[in-house]
Amino acid sequence: MKNVAVVGSQWGDEGKGKIVDWLSEQADIVVRFQGGHNAGHTLVIDGITYKLRLLPSGIVRKNKISIIGNGVVVDPWALLDEIKEIKEKGVEVNSKNFMISEAANLILPFHREMDEIREDAAGKSKIGTTRRGIGPAYEDKVGRRSIRVMDLRSETNLDQRLETVLMHHNAIRKGLGKKIFEKDQLKIDLLKIAPEILQFSEPVWLKIDQYKKQKKKILFEGAQGILLDVDHGTYPFVTSSNTVASSAATGTGCGPNSINYVLGITKAYTTRVGEGPFPTELNNSIGELIGTRGKEFGTVTSRKRRCGWFDGVLVRQTIKVSGIDGIALTKLDVLDELDELKMCTEYELNGKKLDYLPAAVEDQLKIKPIYKIFPGWKSSTNGIKNINELPENAKNYIYAIEDFIGAKISSISTSPERDDTILIENPFEI
Repeated sequence: MKNVAVVGSQWGDEGKGKIVDWLSEQADIVVRFQGGHNAGHTLVIDGITYKLRLLPSGIVRKNKISIIGNGVVVDPWALLDEIKEIKEKGVEVNSKNFMISEAANLILPFHREMDEIREDAAGKSKIGTTRRGIGPAYEDKVGRRSIRVMDLRSETNLDQRLETVLMHHNAIRKGLGKKIFEKDQLKIDLLKIAPEILQFSEPVWLKIDQYKKQKKKILFEGAQGILLDVDHGTYPFVTSSNTVASSAATGTGCGPNSINYVLGITKAYTTRVGEGPFPTELNNSIGELIGTRGKEFGTVTSRKRRCGWFDGVLVRQTIKVSGIDGIALTKLDVLDELDELKMCTEYELNGKKLDYLPAAVEDQLKIKPIYKIFPGWKSSTNGIKNINELPENAKNYIYAIEDFIGAKISSISTSPERDDTILIENPFEI
């Protein structure tokens, strides 16, 4: 049986929700392995729209097991709200079809407050976070002072863990002239919801090992995109976790040999939300047209996304960094009205040509894209399910992307609807 990891090959928002939903129908197990409720997936199934933030996409499918791995940071109140919201749409969530790693770290109210305090104080230097507390929660994890799901089992242990983490946070808050965070009410609030969270708590690494032995198909579901990876992205304008495919192993407790195929979700153009470098950004009417046609607003924050031409240099780089085997090309139909299209195939920095994105942010902000120009197709590709039915210029654009990035395009999405997909190869069947 093949196990597949799905990652975004750009700055996130590539349309992973639709692709993951299609793959989750074939999978037995769907696992989230990093990030938190700062990233959203939008699924449209039988006319019903589901906006998921923490819950894996498999939760909307019957007879699937959905898992939140140890690499995810979990806001327990946000999770319970999301479970309630999706139950109201007729989706069943119980301890048989959903579990959380007992080692997953919790996002607590003081994490959210610290996120806001820092962003507000940063001014022009702000990162552009979602203000959900993701970064501060990961900092506490690495600092070995975090509260984990398992800590909710014991009031004594929870009290000690809260003392440790608040000693750190309150020192910072005092230094910033902010009111210290009181422990007692937070402990009461956590103990109140503890039974609701602990009913889903499991040793996820052990469960995944059992599923592997049972030859179950496992889908590892990533959040954000590789260019937001804390090591390989446009640092410091990144998220606080590793978004590359290898994190699927670390963030769930299984070996890297558990992943047989890496699928990179790639938009037919480029978008970015928040601050940071964006070499191919279009601050003009074309960028506005792409944003309007593509409905480029964030699932979680509703923030308007920045839009630009397809950056082949970046995607080729993320393919190498994440070991991507195949590409699912999304939102091709958004480009239907354009007279011409451009693909970045090289950069120029201080008069020199570059075939990769340099690591220094000052260089990333200065590089100029060098484009290859393609004629548009000026006809609708919406809903097309056979590649031979695409306009010739659309096919030429797709083949040029495939040739340049050095990875096979395994599917092409031609609308938000799940069935409007041109399937070239199925990752679970290769």
